[in-house]
Amino acid sequence: MPQAVSLSQLTQQLAQGAVAPLYALIGEEDLLRDAALAQLKQSVLGAEGDDFNCDVFYGDEAEGTQIAACASEVAVFAARRLVIVKAADKLPARQCEALLPYLKEPNESTTVVFVAPKLDGRLKFTQALMQASVAVDCAPLKEGQLVPWLKQEADRLGVRIEEEALHLLKEVCGGSLYAVRREVEKLASYVPADRAVTAADVAALRGTEPGASVFDLATAIGAKNRGRALGIVARNLEAGEAPLRILGSLAWQYRRLWKVKELLRQGGREGEAARTLRMDPYKVRAFLGQFPEGHLQEALRAFLEADGKLKGGSAGRPAMLLDRLILQLCDRPQPEAGKPAPASSPPGAAPRARTLSNVRTISATRPRS
Repeated sequence: MPQAVSLSQLTQQLAQGAVAPLYALIGEEDLLRDAALAQLKQSVLGAEGDDFNCDVFYGDEAEGTQIAACASEVAVFAARRLVIVKAADKLPARQCEALLPYLKEPNESTTVVFVAPKLDGRLKFTQALMQASVAVDCAPLKEGQLVPWLKQEADRLGVRIEEEALHLLKEVCGGSLYAVRREVEKLASYVPADRAVTAADVAALRGTEPGASVFDLATAIGAKNRGRALGIVARNLEAGEAPLRILGSLAWQYRRLWKVKELLRQGGREGEAARTLRMDPYKVRAFLGQFPEGHLQEALRAFLEADGKLKGGSAGRPAMLLDRLILQLCDRPQPEAGKPAPASSPPGAAPRARTLSNVRTISATRPRS
């Protein structure tokens, strides 16, 4: 199967006039998918655009035969036509099957672009599409790519950003490129051109207090400090932060913790891990020890469940759902310093009662009058 190209590689191909009949823009980063699609539109339809030779379908509404028939049409007063299939992952299996003949013999004067966060690799349609098309990798940027990309955006807008502010931006936006871009654009208007953006500028413009970033939230959870963790969530909600964004940022931070733990497990150095986490190298292992692998696995499952409830509208009160999640993450056995967490309770020991009720948990931690 051909290897997917990056957005920059796609840009180079299009600049050389190489436009293929089939493209697959696959990945969960919205900004990269939109940027790739915008470049394809300009290359096929021209800078002015040509709506007459452009058709857009949606996977949860379109029929495969309809898409194939449209793509087989001849361009009118133009060299090429453009057919876009958004939410291609929502195409029913029967409609995918109807597209297989077209994937084998595409119309050379039409460019068909399939766009989706992800596709089921087990399907014949996916396998045929990835084999016949130019696949563009639109996955979220890796940890080491985020800051360089952020610097590139800042340069594009003529903004100078201090290193600490760069990392804070990355944290408060949870790795979302659209969120980062919006913040940099706001900073370009907020901060005078004669000075660099500081971490205080980022905090002020986001409406958050210093010490309320996703790293601080994870630190409070690691220390089982329920009050501080709940307070950070509350401050972000009061500042207008969307519950889904808070959840996404925390999930992103947990994935980063998992990657750093795996790095150290494979013999990586504390210095590299410290740069990723922005903390003292001598404190890295103690900090990561607060997040045993079992807890990370349980947390990611909890994030997935909370995400489904928030998106499905069954969460009731989003703030309460986030509070429950935070309490669940804090409610775990804490291994002794320098000792690994036990895999299970000692033989014959009474099982540890786990209270899921917010009322009982909160009352147990209420200070005495």
